[in-house]
Amino acid sequence: MKKIISLIIVTIFAIASYYFISPLFNVVEVNDSLPESFMQEPEDGGVVYAMDGPFEIHETFGHPAQGTVSVFEGDGKRFLRFENFKTINGPNLHLYLAKDKDGKEFIDLGPIKGTEGSINYELPDGVNLEDYPFILHWCVPFSVLFNYAKVEFN
Repeated sequence: MKKIISLIIVTIFAIASYYFISPLFNVVEVNDSLPESFMQEPEDGGVVYAMDGPFEIHETFGHPAQGTVSVFEGDGKRFLRFENFKTINGPNLHLYLAKDKDGKEFIDLGPIKGTEGSINYELPDGVNLEDYPFILHWCVPFSVLFNYAKVEFN
């Protein structure tokens, strides 16, 4: 009986370990290009930065990160663009626009697209970025901040 209980405990531990640890080793490289309308010269209605970026991405304890994030505006759309981005993966990471680093008031932009590269995220219409100065990579199951950028306006 003790062997069966021990086997069940070991099996549950192994499955849980795989679920929570394996994403750390899953590298997803994404290299989005900017939409063509953003590649034009500014006087032709092309790229307009919504703020003075690019802004540095800050790592948190145990969650290394590097790269920059910028906001692009044009043709009625806005994008967050991560460049030279690199971080570790984790279980169910999402990208949040947040009012603070605690992730208490936020807009969920959905699951992250990748853990390294150049990545675009379209921003929802009507979002005032001045109300959400933090861009967070957030681990949903553990409510843990992986890394962030703080955007500052003129």
